[in-house]
Amino acid sequence: MTNREKLLELEQRMNQQVLGQESVVRMLIVALLCDGHVLLEGLPGLAKTRAVRELAAHVEGEFRRIQFTPDLLPSDITGSEIYQQNATREEDQFRFRPGPVFGNIILADEINRASARVQSALLEAMEERHVTVAGKTWPLPGIFMVLATQNPVDQEGTWPLPEAQLDRFLMKVLVDYPSKANEQKVMQLVRAEQQKKYLAGTAEVKEKAPETLMLSQEDIATCWQEISAVYVAPGIEDYMVNLVDMTRHPQGVSDKLASYISFGVSPRGTLALDRCGRALAWLEGRDAVLPEDIQKVAPAVLRHRLMLSYQANADNCSADDVIKLLLDAVVA
Repeated sequence: MTNREKLLELEQRMNQQVLGQESVVRMLIVALLCDGHVLLEGLPGLAKTRAVRELAAHVEGEFRRIQFTPDLLPSDITGSEIYQQNATREEDQFRFRPGPVFGNIILADEINRASARVQSALLEAMEERHVTVAGKTWPLPGIFMVLATQNPVDQEGTWPLPEAQLDRFLMKVLVDYPSKANEQKVMQLVRAEQQKKYLAGTAEVKEKAPETLMLSQEDIATCWQEISAVYVAPGIEDYMVNLVDMTRHPQGVSDKLASYISFGVSPRGTLALDRCGRALAWLEGRDAVLPEDIQKVAPAVLRHRLMLSYQANADNCSADDVIKLLLDAVVA
């Protein structure tokens, strides 16, 4: 089985456990292939945490969950130095104890529940892939992916993520309600899981467990190497640059669009479009990026990098609405 076939098999298995969220699963796979971080936004109970756990269950390495709360401290995430009372040498009196950020797949649950001071503890880790504590720098693992969740409705007692931190996320993925048919399947799936749990160890559940699909870190590194070789034509490069440039000069599209955008997308957005477009093309079995690849990943890549105006809020115009206007205006 090739690495691409493994990723497609992983996507299929995740869709069997996270029902009705095919687009969310696809974007998580793309982010893994891009070595990027993801912000998952959705109401409680829409399987955000379940999706992350399913992904981590098939990736070799350490899965760590951090529950963000108002009383969390930065050292609770990065780790801290511990005093060694019985140390014989002065330089051995303090020993660094790594925090939960020293893992491979990190679930930052309800990230906006913690203060800005705690949120900033992730900035260095997400961008530089290392942590500095007491003047010493500690590198993070080669496979390092932060998957953060937040609730868009309950904003009491929360600290909105600053733009600088939002920009560190490769994608912002919106998790919506499943359809009625999928919700019925969810009910049946959870009922079956409960029956297996309650009957564990009895004669009723002696069937053979399914073969576990596990992606090694070498497999993922090979995928990164193959994706880096995916061809991006000059015309596609122009398309990505023009799309981002229009967010900075929206008056070139229309006065209405210009009234909706306060600040455009940073160069990180262009780089993210390029990375995600190549990953999606590779996942679909092509060695070159098509305009359709950019259009598919554009909402997840750009929606958290756009700063909308008060006029946009007054007109109930979302970031996705603005991105649709841009995609319609910019010709590939």
